[in-house]
Amino acid sequence: MTIGRAVLAFAGVVILVSLALGYFVSPNWFLLTAFAGLNLFQSAFTGFCPAAMIFRKLGFKSGAAF
Repeated sequence: MTIGRAVLAFAGVVILVSLALGYFVSPNWFLLTAFAGLNLFQSAFTGFCPAAMIFRKLGFKSGAAF
């Protein structure tokens, strides 16, 4: 798995989990959904993604995106 795919998979999991927690536990969890979306948006323009740096250190292969 490449870093780009790992970042997208991680973001998808974070969004789905935070939506479930927001629905079943507390609406405050929707802030995590907003954070994940904003992070994806800014990384599209800047190329900076903290998750990509972590996945790189974990040994994931570089891809086209990161």
